[in-house]
Amino acid sequence: MKTKAVRLYGEGDLRLEEFDLPEIKEDEILAYVIVDSLCMSSYKASKLGKNHKRVPENVAANPVIIGHEFCGDIVKAGSKWKDQFKVGDRFAVQPALGEHTLEAAGYSFRYFGGDATYVIIPAIYMENNCIIPYNGDAYYKGALSEPYSCVAGTFHSHYHTKFGSYQHLMGIKEGGNMIMIGAAGPMGTAAIDYVLHCDRRPGRLVVTDIDDIRLERIASLLTAEEARKNGVELIYLNTGKINNVKAGLLAYTEKKGFDDALVFAPVKPVVELADSILATDGCLNFFAGPADPDFKAEFNFFNAHYNATHITATNAGNTDDIREVIQMAEKEHINPSILVTHIGGLNSVAEATLNLPKIPGGKKLIYTNIDFPLTAISEFGEKGKSDSIFAVLDEICNKHGGLWSAEAEFFLLENAKTI
Repeated sequence: MKTKAVRLYGEGDLRLEEFDLPEIKEDEILAYVIVDSLCMSSYKASKLGKNHKRVPENVAANPVIIGHEFCGDIVKAGSKWKDQFKVGDRFAVQPALGEHTLEAAGYSFRYFGGDATYVIIPAIYMENNCIIPYNGDAYYKGALSEPYSCVAGTFHSHYHTKFGSYQHLMGIKEGGNMIMIGAAGPMGTAAIDYVLHCDRRPGRLVVTDIDDIRLERIASLLTAEEARKNGVELIYLNTGKINNVKAGLLAYTEKKGFDDALVFAPVKPVVELADSILATDGCLNFFAGPADPDFKAEFNFFNAHYNATHITATNAGNTDDIREVIQMAEKEHINPSILVTHIGGLNSVAEATLNLPKIPGGKKLIYTNIDFPLTAISEFGEKGKSDSIFAVLDEICNKHGGLWSAEAEFFLLENAKTI
């Protein structure tokens, strides 16, 4: 079985190649990938190469397939799994194996990653229930269950304390003041969508960024009116326009501080700002993964001692989180379509991944079996003047409020050029 895949060989070295897959073993599965969503974590792995925690030291000699937010079909199950997984079954992936190892799909495996046509799912993923059956109406929603699971996991990791008790109370403070800093990107969008529609919500949510265009887009998709329906006062702020940012933010809490603060930017002053606006028993969640292994920021230990402020951080969800968000998507409690701003084929992965911080917008979906330039949905109309596929895609997206959809995915898969 031949596959085409984008493989990492070292720092900044990504290559689209065709190569042979070995025969699967009795405890493995052969799978067909339909779609992968590009993640900033893949950019960081590509930038760091073997210096990344999840990338093997010998990556130059044994390159790994990148991509970890993906969904596809089962092609062949080894004898150990043939009663559990059938040919044609759809699957989503929890790439992080948790306490077992730092190895993960998209970082560590020669034959398992999202930016490929065919892959071999290794035994460790099957044994740890990290391959999740998926029955949604579109493959891209299955792929986006991974970033949503990271969001779910980060909210589940928040904790608070109770005076006189040493037991942590898990989760955000219900009805409290929450802030998300630098949160107008795709992961911030997912976080807002999730917290407005899950079963444990803040009373007030302040979302900040320094980019008006990103803030305006997210405010149009996740509106203050929608938040009010769910019992949340939602405020969007461009902190770049505030003279005294700390005082300006604290004013939204009657100067009491925020019970929960999520940081989406690995920037020292941003982390320290979040620390400075915590309420008593406030929890700072460092959600942003830094590319710099020596990234540091100061934390106020006086407040940690006397005001019980504290910090947590997560870098992935778990299988329960994946199942939770898949169910939320199936019930239309969350809307993965709002994350998507660009569509591309496998041919566009290497360049897009290496330049991801420079490409504006939200999630970039890669349909791994087609040859298709990475294109913003907002550009479909213009490109449609000379290309009928873009013209139809533009018509479909406009019908769905300018968003990607199951209908658009089906049309693309049926009509795009095979890679």
